[in-house]
This record gives sequence, C-alpha cells and structure tokens, in this order.
Amino acid sequence: MYFFEKILEGDFMAENKKPVIIVQISDIHVGEVHFVPSLLTRAIDEINELNPDIVIITGDLTANGFRREYDTVKNYLSPIKCKNLIVQPGNHDSRNVGYIHFEDIYGERYRSFDYNNIKILAADSSEPDLDNGQIGREYYKWIKNEFSNTSGNETFKIFTMHHHLLPVPNTGRERNILNDAGDVLEVLVDSKVDLVLCGHKHVPYIWRIEDILMITAGTVSCLRLRGKIEPNYNIIYIYDDKIDIFRRFPFDKIEKIEGIKRSPVKERLNAQFTKESK
Repeated sequence: MYFFEKILEGDFMAENKKPVIIVQISDIHVGEVHFVPSLLTRAIDEINELNPDIVIITGDLTANGFRREYDTVKNYLSPIKCKNLIVQPGNHDSRNVGYIHFEDIYGERYRSFDYNNIKILAADSSEPDLDNGQIGREYYKWIKNEFSNTSGNETFKIFTMHHHLLPVPNTGRERNILNDAGDVLEVLVDSKVDLVLCGHKHVPYIWRIEDILMITAGTVSCLRLRGKIEPNYNIIYIYDDKIDIFRRFPFDKIEKIEGIKRSPVKERLNAQFTKESK
C-alpha cells in the first residue's frame, strides 16, 4: 500500500524505470446531439501517438444503450492500437437493457486485469434505467479477494468504475453518487487500493481520502459541459516512486495536474477511530 505526497517539479530528479502509462477517457456519448466525432477521433490519434500501456474507458459510451449506438462507438474505438483496452459501461449504456449489447461486444462487466506490478479491477456501477448506481454487497468479497491475491506491497492497486465515490465540486446538487459509496470506500481502503478512476459528472477532479487517490475524468467528446470545462481526458504515468497526472484537451494543450510521491504505509487513519475499546 502507498500513501501519496505532493512533490514539486524540482523533486523529480530521482532515477526511475520506464513508467507504466495509463490513459483514461470517459463519457463519449455517441448518439447524443452534443457528441462531437472530431473530438473523439482526435483524442484517439493522440492516444496512439502516445502509445500507452493501458487505455481505460470509464463508461457512458452511448446515449441510450441502443445497439446501433454500440455498433457506432465500436467503429470509433477500433483504431485504438493499445492492446490492453478496458471498457466499462455507464448509466447511459445500461438504458433500454443496453448492458446486453455491452456484453456482446466487450464481454464481462466485471474484470480483473494484471500488468507488471499493477492490479486493476473494473466494476459495473450502473443500474438499468437509473442515473445513480451501486456496486452491491455481492461484489465486496470479490473485490477483497482479487486485491488480496497480489504480490504484497509492491503491487499498485487500481479500481475503476463509472460513478464517482465522492461528490464533485461545481456539478450542482449531488444526486448520482454510488448508493453504497460508504461501504465501497471502506472495502477499497481495507483492500489497500492506491487509485480509483471514474467519470460520470463530466467534470475532472481529484480527491485524496485515507491513502487513496480518486481521479474523476471529464467528458472526452461531448459538449454537455458545466461552466468553463472543456472536453478532456487523463494521462497517468506510474513510476516506482511517484505518479504524474496530466490532463489533455483534444486539439489543444496538455497540462500537468499533480506530481505525487509514493511511499509505503501500514496504517489507515480511521482504524483508530472505529476501533472498539475493550
């Protein structure tokens, strides 16, 4: 398990092995009037040029979960050259029993993936025809077992889903956080997860709670935006001793968001708070 400490540019002088590069895109929304094809195709060109190790798409591929929308988004995503592509459904994709089409095209909605010293669990947080979501008690044991089956503290643990665990500022009244957010958060803390990736609100943000860094992606190709937010996606470089997080805007700039130092830690804060006295 690792805790994260913000570090300055001048502290990045230590030698590092080649990082694992993860690109996260989210909330494509093919089929909506606000979907802009050129933003998605440009982002895919940029991703192919970067040549990341893993690409994760955290849901809302479609507008309404219709088969024709799934077929269209499949064609848009087919040029992605990265072999390690993890695709998840969002609440829009589970409308109209759309999760059946998702399974036909992308397979299981709950996946475990290993790459070098990185363990990724991808879970479906959507509920049919509902905007809010949940993971569900029946999957807590699966999460714990999968994350416990790792090679000790050296494994970097990532949990991905569509919905957000914590409210995102500047998104209005909170309505769509996971129904079982508290229980899921405790499961992830107990499992010593390092990073949570999600989407849903179309607003990028980063939270840190306990020793977990939580990154919410904006929308990559939809103009259904809030405030001055522009379409964007995340690029994450995972080194042995740090992670660097960048936000990229299709056709436009790339900006560094955080440099986070990784250090081993053995105890969580709320372990003492919840400990029963004898």
